[in-house]
Amino acid sequence: MAAATGDRERVEQPTTRSEGNEPARRGPAAPTSLEAKATRLREIRPPLTIAVAQPRCRPKDVPSNARAHASLIRSARARVIVFPELSLTGYELDAEPVSRDDQVLMTIVEACAEANSVALVGAPVADIDSRPHIGTLQIGPDGIDVAYRKCYLGGEEPARFAPGAGPVAFELDGWRIGLGICKDTSVEQHILATAALDVDLYAAGLVHLPSELDMQENRAIRIARACAAYVAFASFAGPTGGGFDHTAGVSSIWTTHGNAITRAGSQPGELARATLS
Repeated sequence: MAAATGDRERVEQPTTRSEGNEPARRGPAAPTSLEAKATRLREIRPPLTIAVAQPRCRPKDVPSNARAHASLIRSARARVIVFPELSLTGYELDAEPVSRDDQVLMTIVEACAEANSVALVGAPVADIDSRPHIGTLQIGPDGIDVAYRKCYLGGEEPARFAPGAGPVAFELDGWRIGLGICKDTSVEQHILATAALDVDLYAAGLVHLPSELDMQENRAIRIARACAAYVAFASFAGPTGGGFDHTAGVSSIWTTHGNAITRAGSQPGELARATLS
């Protein structure tokens, strides 16, 4: 459960009938699947502090954008920081893929080492002998991996990028974290397949228009309930490419019941933070 929230439902104790004239006894309630999962996980994992961040982004300027990511990582004081779709380049579909061996990214690695954080960063990534993917880089004190490749492409993306192989989850401090990117969050097949990975948290980077904030909210609620998991959406703020002269921002974190815990504003440089348990 998130800190400073009261999203647990009250569970009524069932009445147990007794024989003869003895009064009815109150028996223990059978926990719901969500409550049983929460009880089990509290026994084996520590709380998780997570932030969703909206860095200032210059088109295709990876060095500058890496510094902006590093600054937010240091200020977030979180174990996990989620960034928007293509946050390292902006939503510039012709940007060159970002290599995990690029020394420019050491700026982010160093910030993660100082803060003991893991950053989930949006970037175009390349595979050998194939088109590039819209990806999520997992950056931590020990280095950089491509954690996820966007499965469901939209708009002009299929002309440039290849779809990923399918949903993924990774484990951190006893938490199973499932990943998505933007359109993935609208696709039932992706949501259910991610739920089947028994995730505790669904994290995704987005690029949305301001007029799509209600859609962003509804998708988060749907995912939280389908996965019985917390949801963290990092949504692009400020202008970027692909016709997104204005973007929504309002990066947010939701409970397993689909209630908002915390939200950022609509401006670049903002973040929202919560501690989950």
